[in-house]
Amino acid sequence: MIFASLLFLFIFLPLNLILYFAIPNLKVKNAVLIFFSLLFYAWGEPVWVILLVLTAFLDYTNAKYIDKYRGTKKATFFLLFTIIVDIGIFAVFKYSGFFISNLNIFPFINLPVPEFTLPVGISFYTFQTLTYVIDVYRGKISAQPKFSKYLLYLSLYFQLVAGPIVRYTDVAKEIEHRNLSVPRFSHGIYRFACGLGKKVIIANAAGVFVDKFMTGSVEGLTTLGAWLGIIMYTIQLYFDFSGYSDMAIGLGKMFGFDFPENFNYPYISKSVSEFWRRWHMTLGSFFRDYVYIPLGGNKRLVYRNLFIVWFLTGFWHGADWNFIIWGLYNGLFIMLERVSKPWFEKVPSVFRHIYLLLIVNIGFVFFKFNDLSNAFDYIKVLFGHSESFTSIDVNMMISNNIFWIFLAILLCTPLMKKAEDLYVRANRGPYAIIITFNIIRTVLIFILIIFSTAHLTGNSFNPFLYNAF
Repeated sequence: MIFASLLFLFIFLPLNLILYFAIPNLKVKNAVLIFFSLLFYAWGEPVWVILLVLTAFLDYTNAKYIDKYRGTKKATFFLLFTIIVDIGIFAVFKYSGFFISNLNIFPFINLPVPEFTLPVGISFYTFQTLTYVIDVYRGKISAQPKFSKYLLYLSLYFQLVAGPIVRYTDVAKEIEHRNLSVPRFSHGIYRFACGLGKKVIIANAAGVFVDKFMTGSVEGLTTLGAWLGIIMYTIQLYFDFSGYSDMAIGLGKMFGFDFPENFNYPYISKSVSEFWRRWHMTLGSFFRDYVYIPLGGNKRLVYRNLFIVWFLTGFWHGADWNFIIWGLYNGLFIMLERVSKPWFEKVPSVFRHIYLLLIVNIGFVFFKFNDLSNAFDYIKVLFGHSESFTSIDVNMMISNNIFWIFLAILLCTPLMKKAEDLYVRANRGPYAIIITFNIIRTVLIFILIIFSTAHLTGNSFNPFLYNAF
């Protein structure tokens, strides 16, 4: 089940909300959330609920022992045991096929390649449970004494499938006590509707272009068609993933949780370093706090540390060489920007922005194509290695969708953020202005939901890209 589906929008979510708010007792509210979260997770693959619950119980138990034996070798043992088991389970499901396939390249090795169905969300909840255990070991938090509350944290369906990566410290207070109010609920609906619109109206439409220009052989593809394809893929990725994050944050607010932001308009960046401070921010902060800084951070062996982080960032996204290359590609430009910082910062902003967009778009070619030969062939077409620059078909697609393309690019900027800031300021003004702005916001929510529902009803094309990670 995904958020952008009629089943979720009109059956699952309303039932969850009705039961949740009909019950005054927080303990029972938590039980309702756990039930619906496990049901949501089990909808497609019921067997993986067992893995999720077992993982939660293992880390909950080990964290209690770490807390009990804090400062001793026993605490270190339970920490290492947890990390090895969690990453081991994650690696078996996600990477065993990759490693064995690469071993089979060598002569006299012909091992059977395991074919596991990747448990949905395992990349995200593995990192979440690791942050909890490590933070307990570091003394940042105390171990949660009740398993039900820890299971609630790990299984919350709002962010379980594709983030944001929520640390226990982000929601520890809300697990014990939640502030439920009409303004918070209203803002949650608004945030959810914006995310739904991003996903259904923009990302899905961009996906149609991507399927046309980035599927199959590059033979016959024009240079303008290749650029249109990769730009649309860049737009699809952003609105697909940031839309899901917005929906997760909005759902959290409806139920009384505050989740961290995950995107901050990355396409307005002027460097790859800045881009990654704005894109999938909770993943970046995870690697910074739990990998980069423990390795030495900026104090020693900086470039080794950057190499490891970006290798892991790419590999986390997928068990294939194209993801590793994509991660190291980003890491390389971050290293180059670091080396050339005094000179780089003197370059006019407009040129740095163009540079960033060029690097990001080319990088996403590797993200898109598992076959590296196809990726390099596509890049060749981008830079003129094709029979023609454009075609009637490409020109017609651009002219027929020019207003939609302009809108999608415009929404990559902080336009909506400025509108939201204006709304916040208006709510501190005269009563008539408050009423006017709230009516406008309510109308916008209804328009987004109606348009999104219409798209979902009349269109079977509804992929969710980060569901695969």
